[in-house]
Amino acid sequence: MHGLINRAIQSFVCATYGQSCWLRVTEAAELGFVEFEAMLGYDDDVSTRVMDMLSAELGRPKAEIQEDVGTYLVSHPNMEGLRRLLRFGGGSYVEFLHSLDDLSDRVRLAVSDLALPALELRELSTTEFQLFCDPGLFGYSSVMVGVLRAMADDYGALVMLSHDGEDETVDMISVTLVESAFAEGRHFDLGARAE
Repeated sequence: MHGLINRAIQSFVCATYGQSCWLRVTEAAELGFVEFEAMLGYDDDVSTRVMDMLSAELGRPKAEIQEDVGTYLVSHPNMEGLRRLLRFGGGSYVEFLHSLDDLSDRVRLAVSDLALPALELRELSTTEFQLFCDPGLFGYSSVMVGVLRAMADDYGALVMLSHDGEDETVDMISVTLVESAFAEGRHFDLGARAE
């Protein structure tokens, strides 16, 4: 697994639960190190052990933790670059949803060796959508639920999300847009400002 993914988990744990929690997890996972290098590759087994030990440490299911990681990736100030990448998907939450089909390509433009599973959005009506996630990355659909929830807040939209499970062929997330302008969204400028 790409080091950026492992580094994001490390950053989430340290920011949310503290460095001491991270040290306990890495020791229990028997990694032999405590810091992931963002641009290195790691065996999938390493990431699996970390998530297993994190789940045991927190007493929470892995899917819940992965959803929290997705929320963290969008909402935490440390991750502003990713939020910007996602916001380039459009000026509204619905435009953002439609841009998800191209997310893996946009990520590859930023980090050429980071391959995310494909996403496919199906619009059932103007307010109902299904997002299909290829299951190539363990927990990816759970992370995407967190991303979708946090991006709804970012746009000021009120949505209902349902993670309809993971299987060997496809994972599905149902999205119901209750109100597109429920609250004021977070400020976002497409262009950088000169100081």
